[in-house]
Amino acid sequence: MNLKFGNCSIGYDAPVFVIAEACDNHLGSLSAAKEMCRQAKLAGADAVKFQHHLPEEEMLPDTPMSANMQEPLFDFLKKYALKREHHKALREYCGEIGIQYMCTPFSYKAAEEMVGIGLDVIKIGSGEMTDIPSLCRMATTFRVPMIVSTGMSTFEEIGRTYEALTATGIPLAFTNCISEYPPVYEDVNLGVIVEMKRRYPKAVIGHSDHTPDLFTCFAAVALGAKIIEKHVILDKRQPGPDQSVSIDFHELATLVEGVRKIEVGLGSEKRVHGREKEIREWAFRSIVSLRALKKGETLKADMIWSKRPGTGIPSRFRDQLLGRKLIRDVAENTLLKWEDLEGAVLD
Repeated sequence: MNLKFGNCSIGYDAPVFVIAEACDNHLGSLSAAKEMCRQAKLAGADAVKFQHHLPEEEMLPDTPMSANMQEPLFDFLKKYALKREHHKALREYCGEIGIQYMCTPFSYKAAEEMVGIGLDVIKIGSGEMTDIPSLCRMATTFRVPMIVSTGMSTFEEIGRTYEALTATGIPLAFTNCISEYPPVYEDVNLGVIVEMKRRYPKAVIGHSDHTPDLFTCFAAVALGAKIIEKHVILDKRQPGPDQSVSIDFHELATLVEGVRKIEVGLGSEKRVHGREKEIREWAFRSIVSLRALKKGETLKADMIWSKRPGTGIPSRFRDQLLGRKLIRDVAENTLLKWEDLEGAVLD
């Protein structure tokens, strides 16, 4: 099942879809957010994604603070969250520069506002993955594709959400994710991508990455992830809750370049390619005389061995040549030819 929205397609028969997750690294500045859109486009990302927070709709003011926060999340979002009109302007700007605008709404009300300005795909964060009533209400009301992150959850929990959302008939994707900021590499467990593909065949599987570098993203593509989501920031010296898990836009360009090179290298056909043929001629080995050989001599083990190039009798025939007679002289250190020997040419 492909996810189609805007001019985009996500699926196993489509290129890897790279999302630059701007999160709240704009710190509420529309101009900074627009620059993130521009830089994401220049880096080659398929989409740039923002977040829409209505703090009163998504949390209580005294929600516990996680280790990556310097102040309560409720207070941070009240100061820095983008407004509906900002998202509208960003969506229009993304259309002008030719990059897909995306957004994660953190409540049903936030999703309603974003669909109202034309949001055509909904990204769900890991914290909302188990909120099945909200997700199903979004799915049945808005009827747009959904991409759901699966951090801090079990297969049992993912399975419940999978069954609920696939029952609605909307196009669905899951992203493997670890909700640590940043994660220890032992917790990343990229093999989960393969297992998710097996368990959830009606969903496209991707990877949302919180490591501070690119390595696990490249490995995720090699394992079959068709979405790569990575947090981005204009200046890695800027403080904020997502600073430690964000890459800059030079690194994003490297990520996109690497993803594109890896995905074209993932074929499974084993054959001699055109550019290998010239190398094959000199790099393979042929049967060579170890001393001067006389017409009428019978080949023995100490008379021949293999050397480059591969343009003579292939070295795999050495043992089968032993006991054959020469029908003409062969100089020392010379490639043997079939016409030097009595008997049939071997295949």
